[in-house]
Amino acid sequence: MSKKKDPSVLDGFKAFLMRGNVVDLAVAVVIGAAFTNIVNSMVKGVINPLVGAIGTQNLDHYSLCLKDPCVVTADGTVKSGVPILWGSVLGATLTFLITATVVYFLMVLPMSKYLARQAAHKAAREGTKEVVEVTELEVLKEIRDALVAQRASGHDER
Repeated sequence: MSKKKDPSVLDGFKAFLMRGNVVDLAVAVVIGAAFTNIVNSMVKGVINPLVGAIGTQNLDHYSLCLKDPCVVTADGTVKSGVPILWGSVLGATLTFLITATVVYFLMVLPMSKYLARQAAHKAAREGTKEVVEVTELEVLKEIRDALVAQRASGHDER
């Protein structure tokens, strides 16, 4: 009696890690982390100074006090009052919009145009192939019809 060896948990884990989509996901996470640093630098170096032209350079300082007196320490700890820190929400929203814009225009849009072009080329090739197949089918039908006609005329002569 030979016993069939069940795959070990380690073998299953290695197979999971070596799947293409898992490796692609890992690469995407690393690239995303690096891209986040670029976007954060853009917000701190460009967006915040532009906002600073009309107010403070740090959006986190924009707040609304619901219950006076609002006292918030430099590290963000609330000492008293109920502050609504809408500036940090605005900063996060700007960061998201910049990230989404760059991802869409530099990655999604070019890739979708490329895939659409590839699909059009494939459809054109398949369309040409169908035309060739239809033409060959028509020729074969004509040959068949000629053979049937030839046989029918051959039977009449006998």
